[in-house]
Amino acid sequence: MSLNVKRLATQLQSIAYMSKPAYRSLEEQQREFQRRRFLAMPLAGVFAWTIVGVAGTFLQPLAAVWSLFIATGFIVFLGMQISRFTGENFLDKRKPKNTFDTLFFLTVAMALMVYAIAIPFFEVEYSSLPLTVGILSGLMWLPLSWIMQHWVGIFHSIVRTCLVVAVWYAFPQHRFVAVPAAIVAVYLVTIIILESRWRTIQGS
Repeated sequence: MSLNVKRLATQLQSIAYMSKPAYRSLEEQQREFQRRRFLAMPLAGVFAWTIVGVAGTFLQPLAAVWSLFIATGFIVFLGMQISRFTGENFLDKRKPKNTFDTLFFLTVAMALMVYAIAIPFFEVEYSSLPLTVGILSGLMWLPLSWIMQHWVGIFHSIVRTCLVVAVWYAFPQHRFVAVPAAIVAVYLVTIIILESRWRTIQGS
């Protein structure tokens, strides 16, 4: 009987050891994070800013304003759904926890909080909304570039900021169309770069 008890104790210890998550260093977690595709959020951004541009083309200013607030505010939620089809699946609870997921979603939260800056300027000049939201919400790409250890995030933030400012001044009567068009263009180039990067990683 004592032999059976010892065997049972050994089996329980083995099960406990197997169920205990393996320790992973930050470097290992970062390498794992870097191997991801990163397509879901840019695709969501393309979809949302396209809606803003179409609304700016055909709707009255008040409706265009609300379209911008709603469409850009839902980018993160749309990205979560798109991630199910890009292989990223943000909501998959079976994946091991990664510290850089937390950091990534904190940058997303930071991007959403920029409305606290955009709204006061919007109340003074409604056409400032594409400028402020377009620039401030794109700043999350800078820390993401460091996490990925790739220049695409720096490219996205800098080019997006410069283009948004340029077209905002160049097309004062069409800011709700020109600014979204510029942002969509930057997103499309970013998607091409990200996909090329991911295919290179897959092939290595």
